[in-house]
Amino acid sequence: MKRCALVMIAALSALLAACTTFDPQAQPKQTAGTVLGAIGGGLLGAQVGDGAGQLAATAAGTLIGAWIGGEVGKSLDRADRLYAQQATYTALEHNPTGTASTWRNPDTGNFGTVTPTRTYKTAERDCRDFEQTVVVDGQQETVIGTACREPDGTWRVL
Repeated sequence: MKRCALVMIAALSALLAACTTFDPQAQPKQTAGTVLGAIGGGLLGAQVGDGAGQLAATAAGTLIGAWIGGEVGKSLDRADRLYAQQATYTALEHNPTGTASTWRNPDTGNFGTVTPTRTYKTAERDCRDFEQTVVVDGQQETVIGTACREPDGTWRVL
């Protein structure tokens, strides 16, 4: 019966990981939290009852653990996103073309840069092309984008 419970934990964990939404800025920690939470919750649930009750407790523990783990992983990434958003705002609002704004989260060690690469006006608004580089857990990703100033003065990434 224990083997059946472990197989169920692994299967539910894999299914939950496959169902997570892909968000390049948030996924690594959120997915890891979801999977680890599912495994931990499933193992705890497997300790309750026997027979069909144990399987139900294992399933419930897996789902609850996945939800809690995903929320923990997501909240950790919010700080990284806030640092990156502030650097992006500074780069778009204040930096001359070619001058980078940098950010670093001292708690996670993740960091990045945002560099405006071109500034221009359309008939409707001011726009800036930019390059954003982010390093998460030693893995570097670079994205090229465009942001334009909205009528209310905020920048909107296109």
